[in-house]
Amino acid sequence: MKVVNLSEKPSLLNQYLKEMRSVDVQKDSMRFRRNIERIGEIMAVEISKQLTYAVEQVQTPLAVADMEIPQDQVVLGTLLRAGLPMHQGFLNMFDKAENAFISAYRKETIGRRGEMQIEIVSEYLAAPSIEGKTLILVDPMLATGLSMEVAYKALLSHGTPKSVHIACLFGTPQAIEYLTATMPEDVTLWCAVVDPMLNEKKYIVPGLGDAGDLCFGEKL
Repeated sequence: MKVVNLSEKPSLLNQYLKEMRSVDVQKDSMRFRRNIERIGEIMAVEISKQLTYAVEQVQTPLAVADMEIPQDQVVLGTLLRAGLPMHQGFLNMFDKAENAFISAYRKETIGRRGEMQIEIVSEYLAAPSIEGKTLILVDPMLATGLSMEVAYKALLSHGTPKSVHIACLFGTPQAIEYLTATMPEDVTLWCAVVDPMLNEKKYIVPGLGDAGDLCFGEKL
């Protein structure tokens, strides 16, 4: 699996990441959602550079111009609920894309030895056919990689994609290692930033907290 860490090269993206991390700026949920959307737009442009292009002609008022236009049929797949603003950012760029939505949640149990175990459960899937298409899976927080694996396998019931891109805002070395072992070799993982560790509750550190709650309010 190829991994692209966009924060390795400083860009405007880092300003949005800084605001998202800040406990002061996080109080403005509208700005928090908008920053996720902005980063989604930036990542969409980066991923678009990997698509297949062909020359198409367009008539201007003065002449005919040759333009290289992407030919791939894109399907945007998103994990509910924190993924929605990021999905919108991608959709702003890939405005002709089809859309898929998957629900996945963490089910925490105590194992035989007393350690906490996390199972990812998927209960909802709404998706078009992905057969022969370019699948872009987006989720802001890639902590362990388990939910992304579940989402990908669920979507395979709708066909085999031509290519797969995974996009996240915050990734971890653990998630990258896990997905490298479980996903096809030709998948590309795009991270806005890779943070160093997980805490005991499997939250990314330093991260930013619970992205879903910061976007839409705390859940019971």
